[in-house]
Amino acid sequence: MSSSFSSSSNPLSPSRTDVLAPYGWDASWESEFAPYAERGLVPGRVLRVDRGQCDLLTPEGVVRADTEFVVPRDPLRVICTGDWAAVDPSGADPRYVQAYLPRRTAFVRSTSSKRSEGQILAANVDHAIIAVSLAAELDLGRIERFLALAWESGAQPLVVLTKADLVPDETGLSYLVSDVETTAPGVQVLSVSAQTGDGIDVLRAVVAGGTSVLLGQSGAGKSTLANALIGSDVMEVQAVRDMDGKGRHTTTTRNLFVLPGGGVLIDTPGLRGVGLYDAESGVEQVFSEIAGLAERCRFHDCAHVAEPGCAVLAALDDGTLPQRRLDSYRKLVRENQRLAARTDARLRDEMRRVWKQRGRQGREAMEAKRGRLT
Repeated sequence: MSSSFSSSSNPLSPSRTDVLAPYGWDASWESEFAPYAERGLVPGRVLRVDRGQCDLLTPEGVVRADTEFVVPRDPLRVICTGDWAAVDPSGADPRYVQAYLPRRTAFVRSTSSKRSEGQILAANVDHAIIAVSLAAELDLGRIERFLALAWESGAQPLVVLTKADLVPDETGLSYLVSDVETTAPGVQVLSVSAQTGDGIDVLRAVVAGGTSVLLGQSGAGKSTLANALIGSDVMEVQAVRDMDGKGRHTTTTRNLFVLPGGGVLIDTPGLRGVGLYDAESGVEQVFSEIAGLAERCRFHDCAHVAEPGCAVLAALDDGTLPQRRLDSYRKLVRENQRLAARTDARLRDEMRRVWKQRGRQGREAMEAKRGRLT
């Protein structure tokens, strides 16, 4: 629905641009917004969304607007924290968000419903900070899952190991960092402590350019980390249970903050479930060493199960590829394919054909093995 206000050619003045620039506004966004400026609308970045309304940072400051006009049936097209939006000018009552600008990136996970729907967590993100607590045993599989979604979003992942002060010695900390680096090829891994300040300056320098989203489970120390980056206790911090290292949800909505050293941070609630959503390329990026090995397989459609000339299985046999990595890769590939198949009948049929083919190959391999043993 179009705005009821008269059109006018009124580009942003330099002073207004200065207000938005710390939040990520640039010449490209201004160009995208030009058609809405002609309609008399004003730009704003969504700071948070709550029950059909949102707070936006606009040239006149923070305003609240209704999102009624941008609530489509597709859950991936709802207004989201991090969006740049076109909103009614001051004086409108009620005030509406009329549209949002095309997203550069979007962090999406699948919902827990059986309808295979996606849920968008943050938009226009440059860095995806995956917070992992060192107060609990590392779950490398969960890290890989977060990384797949991060790569798929178009953002650059960064793994931050929080609560490093709880690791008793430097040698142990180095081993933990090394384990995660092996799990996250091409991704920077930082160990930090909000209590001692170790590593915070390095992280602050990384996120100073662009928009970062902070992700992780409850109890991962996200709110404490956000407070350290922002420089004040804007996020309430709740105690973590001593027995299992888990915490309650400190953050209940996704909030956007401008950082004093530059850059923007979106904090998110703790994620209990991290379901993949159309993340095929993200999975391939996380397991880039397996993708590289697959290029050397004898058959281009090798399933890495029992085929002759399989470079992946050869690497598994000689120890250069850990069994855990291959198992995790297979698990995420299957999950992503199942999700896609729920809404794609052709892909579902293709999967059934491949499963039957692999079952037949497995049986033939077993029969051949028995024949050699008898």
